[in-house]
Order: sequence, then structure tokens, then C-alpha cells
Amino acid sequence: MRLLHTSDWHLGRSFHGVGMLDAQRAFIDQLVSCVRDEAVDVVLIAGDVYDRALPGVDVVRLLDDALVALTGAGAQVVLTSGNHDSAIRLGFASRLLERGGVHLRTRLSELEQPVLFALDDEADAVDGAVLAIYGIPWLEPRLVAEQLGVGTASHFEVTRAATDLIRADLAARSAGRTVHSVVLAHTFASGGISSESERDLSIGGVGAVPLDLFDGFGYTALGHLHGRQELSPTVRYSGSPLAYSFSEAKHRKGSWLVDVDADGIGAVREVLWTAPRTLAVLRGKLAELLVSEEHAWAESAYCQITLTDAQRPAQAMERLRTRFPDTLVLGFDPEGAGAATKSSYSSRLAGATDDLAVCCSFLEHVRGRGADDGEAAVLAQALEAVRLEGISR
Repeated sequence: MRLLHTSDWHLGRSFHGVGMLDAQRAFIDQLVSCVRDEAVDVVLIAGDVYDRALPGVDVVRLLDDALVALTGAGAQVVLTSGNHDSAIRLGFASRLLERGGVHLRTRLSELEQPVLFALDDEADAVDGAVLAIYGIPWLEPRLVAEQLGVGTASHFEVTRAATDLIRADLAARSAGRTVHSVVLAHTFASGGISSESERDLSIGGVGAVPLDLFDGFGYTALGHLHGRQELSPTVRYSGSPLAYSFSEAKHRKGSWLVDVDADGIGAVREVLWTAPRTLAVLRGKLAELLVSEEHAWAESAYCQITLTDAQRPAQAMERLRTRFPDTLVLGFDPEGAGAATKSSYSSRLAGATDDLAVCCSFLEHVRGRGADDGEAAVLAQALEAVRLEGISR
């Protein structure tokens, strides 16, 4: 059998205000082609299928189209819920969907109910080798600790309780026959490298779980972190199929193809996805960025640009977009603006000699650039009008 490990589709997510449904649809097209070309038997989705607990109608339709296309291409799907999903809504009609080859594991009661696949020619034999795929949905400690019988509501304790249940079931099934295991889990495992688009779930962040909780399983398909990475030969994150923050600009997005037969887990290799748009993180002075040939490649990319001009240029975003039309994030980090040379706002106010100086100090504070002669003249006129109105009263 061949498995394809994916996660964190985040269907319905936007990228700095830009809708991503078209890009996500393009990923699904690549996914379906991969299933056909690589003869994938089972697609694994380790949580965060949706980006919101209440996805829009068009987002639900996209998942529906994806599941129809994947099963139509000859693969079955095993899917568990992540922290962005509503486990109850995602798990709706799970028993009916299972008849069509879509296996949902979103409930605690399903921890000990693996999806079973025959691995040899003895498919109907009691002692034939099988693959058992278990799904651990996102476990919110405060909500599931009591049900799992643990006294401490922590990610470690609830995940340990879940994996203990799986091990017990696996041991029972292994009596008298060969059972190889794959576990899907949506969690933060120690050793993983996070990026900005994984949101903190509580004050202080999310507690990590140690890798040894997954010891003894043939392969652990993790979701939650957006960078594809190998934590151990048998524990991996597939990462998100698309970049969802500029911190992921250097990620090589893809998934893992996992071969398994009657002898157990075999080769694991990467498959890469092509993004419709590249991401560019640029830094420099405005005038240089507008003419430098070094940055020509970024003209068609989504851009995050940090300007280093000593003073914040006027109409910076408008001017940048003449060359980089999809500049989505603009920041300023003036060169030489250290604490020793840059006076504080309060000190500038204290040194202001009149109302015009106060206004100009405020303008410099909020936009990083002082008033030019024309702006100073307008401010002076406005202050004079206020002064005269006060006199007339």
C-alpha cells in the first residue's frame, strides 16, 4: 500500500486579506494528480482541514469536491480534526461517508477504532497482515481530561492517555496476527519548528508533547506545524500545502509518500507542491528597491517589504506597488535610528516651543517622517484659524 501524508489544508484561509480558494483548489488538483500518478491507496489528512469552525458555503463545497475527486482517483481518505476545525461538524455523517471510502476520526470514542486495510493476499484470513490507521483529533485538555480519566489538564497528559488507549487496542489486535500501525495526530510535538501562522491557542502558548509518546507506532503522521519536517524516522510533519505567512517564504511545501507492506513501513519520500504565487521578503531603501534588477523576480510575487530609509518616504506603498503590485505588508526600520540618536516622543514634546512644533512632533511620531514645508504651512493655517475662532468667542 502507499499512503500520502498531508495536513493543515486550512481551506477558506486568506493571506493578508487576499482570498486563497483558487490557490487551494490548485493544490487539490495537484493532490489528485499525485494520487493517480503515484498509485496512492490512502490519503491521510492530519487535522485543520478548514481554517474556521464555521466555514463558508464555498469552502465546504471545495472540500466536498476534493473528497469526491480523491476517491474517484482510487484513494481512500482518513481524516482527523484539528484545532481550527469543529470536530462535531466535520464528523457529521461519518458512518455514511465511510461507505464511500472517507473515514473520519473526530471523536474520543473513535480513538480505539482504527481503519483497517489488508496488506497481503490473505485479505479474508483471520491471521492476514493488516494496517491499522488510528486518528487522534485535536485534544483540548480542559474539555477532554475528565473523559480520558486524567487528573491534570495538560496536552502531555491527554495525549499520553490517548496513545495508551491506542497501544492497548493495538496489542489486542496483534494477538495471533501481524498488525502494522499508523497514527494521525494534530499536536505540537517537541522538536518541531513553528512558524507565525500557527496561532497561539492559550495565554502562554501551546504545551508540547514529547516524541516518545509515539514510540512503537510504525509511522506517526503529524499535523499542526506548517513546515514539513522529520522529527524522527517514524514521526513527521507534512506541513501545510501552501504558505500562510511570510515566515514560510523559504519553506519547500510538500507531503510524504509512505510505502507499507506485510513487513511494515518501508520507504518514505517527499512529494512537492507548486504554489501559484511565490512570496518575497524584501528589505532596502525605496529608491533602490524601485530600480534594482536584483529584485525583478519579485514583481509577480506577494511581497513583504521593509524600508530602511532614514525618514519614512511619502506615499511609500503607492510607489512600491508601481513595481511590486502585490505588496501586502509594508514595514519601516530606518537605518541609524538607534535609541542613542533617536529622541523619544515625550522629549520632543517637552522641547516644543509652540503649538506648531507640538503638531509636527506628533506627525513625526505617528508616521516616522517630519512635516515638509507644505504640510507645516497647512498646519500653521489650521492653528491660526482655531486661534481666531477662539478669540471671536
